[in-house]
Amino acid sequence: MLAGGAGGLGRAAAEMLAAEGARVIVSYRSRAIDSAVKADLSDADDRRRLLDTAPALYGLVVFAGEAARSEELLEQSLASNFVGPIRLAREAAERMKAANTPGAIVLIATMQATAVFAGSTAYAAPKAALLHAGRILAKEMRGPANIRVNVVCPGVNDAGMARASIASGKYDRFLSEGVIPRWGRAEDVARAVRFFLEPDSYVTGQVLTVDGGLTL
Repeated sequence: MLAGGAGGLGRAAAEMLAAEGARVIVSYRSRAIDSAVKADLSDADDRRRLLDTAPALYGLVVFAGEAARSEELLEQSLASNFVGPIRLAREAAERMKAANTPGAIVLIATMQATAVFAGSTAYAAPKAALLHAGRILAKEMRGPANIRVNVVCPGVNDAGMARASIASGKYDRFLSEGVIPRWGRAEDVARAVRFFLEPDSYVTGQVLTVDGGLTL
């Protein structure tokens, strides 16, 4: 299940997983696509209805979130980038545990959750909270339950939220100064997601930053 997977990053992951034989369920909040489930992760009934679509859930990837560039939007950002996603993850984990079904949960944060960028409080702080809460969930679900929880932190990708900023030239210096070799692609994030979803994996509680070395 890919929650909030209607955007560029989610679509690439869905296509990659489907091509390898996975049964993929995609949800969206505002960007409708064919065969997807509409769900607002801040709503408990929507989260329950979404999880009910996959009674034998193995994997959950939470792409949900939105850009927030003003601190006046902090409460809204907390709801969409932290509270809704972590509640969905915890509820999914409890269902897996109750069903005695090992599984994998992947939370999508941002490189801004692992490094300090000026002016990023409204977006980065909720994503940093998501990262930390995801590791707590991984610790709670380790051992016999065998529900692995990991976090992927994308960098500047020519897809999703960052595409408009790339087009405006905001990040050009990262290329001109030799910080990164190219812009990230949706497929870069999709490969990281696929890695964490591999059956019988021995990896949990980890954070993988997919940014071409930018935060170094």
